[in-house]
Amino acid sequence: MQQKITILIVDDHPLFRQGLREVLSAEPDLVVVGEAADGEEALRAARELSPRVVLVDVNIPTLNGLQVARRLRQDAPGARAVILTGYDDDEQMFHAIKAGAHGYFPKDVEPHKLVEAVREVNVGRYIVSGLVMDDAQLAPWLYKQSERFGIVEGELGDEAFVPLSPREMEILQHITRGLSNKEIAHQLGISHQTVKNHMTSILRKLNVEDRTQAAVYALRRGWVRLQDTQIGQGDRLGLRPPLSKDP
Repeated sequence: MQQKITILIVDDHPLFRQGLREVLSAEPDLVVVGEAADGEEALRAARELSPRVVLVDVNIPTLNGLQVARRLRQDAPGARAVILTGYDDDEQMFHAIKAGAHGYFPKDVEPHKLVEAVREVNVGRYIVSGLVMDDAQLAPWLYKQSERFGIVEGELGDEAFVPLSPREMEILQHITRGLSNKEIAHQLGISHQTVKNHMTSILRKLNVEDRTQAAVYALRRGWVRLQDTQIGQGDRLGLRPPLSKDP
């Protein structure tokens, strides 16, 4: 009897998880062994359930999908991550594969393509931009993409693949609401100088010039979640400017 491919689904939207489970469970060789709603929960489930394939949304709480893919190599080395994203971006795809993912797909991927990808990933292949590659083929692809995006090997250490820490993403969430550094410091219970230090780090990591560019860059790539931001009274009334000019 053929051994089934075990799958862990990671997404913070229950309806999307349910849809994935129904699609995958309809296949005789696939079985969904668990679900998780955030990055930390995903790693715990991966350690406990030892899934062969982890389908993970890039935009999830606590740890994003790229961070999960990277941590899986250490926490559950038998698991292979496939990144799902609502914002399909070539550079993000490169970072996902570099971080350890075996596949990268927009969330509107046709179900049969995702099913076939799970089977390919299960046997160690990589799926990127519709291409199926083995380890030998992946190496020149990575080299070509690093040249394309101007990525220097070892640049910023691991942060080149996971650009923002959870605290930095939290700060960017507040920036998208228009909060100043002082207001962010008050909200998070940290000093004004600490916020400024984080902002300097954020601008450096994203290679942008100001907080507005940083917010747009992070939002478009799913590193910051607008829906997780607590909306204040000023936001509800439309009294707060789109973004503070505070450096």
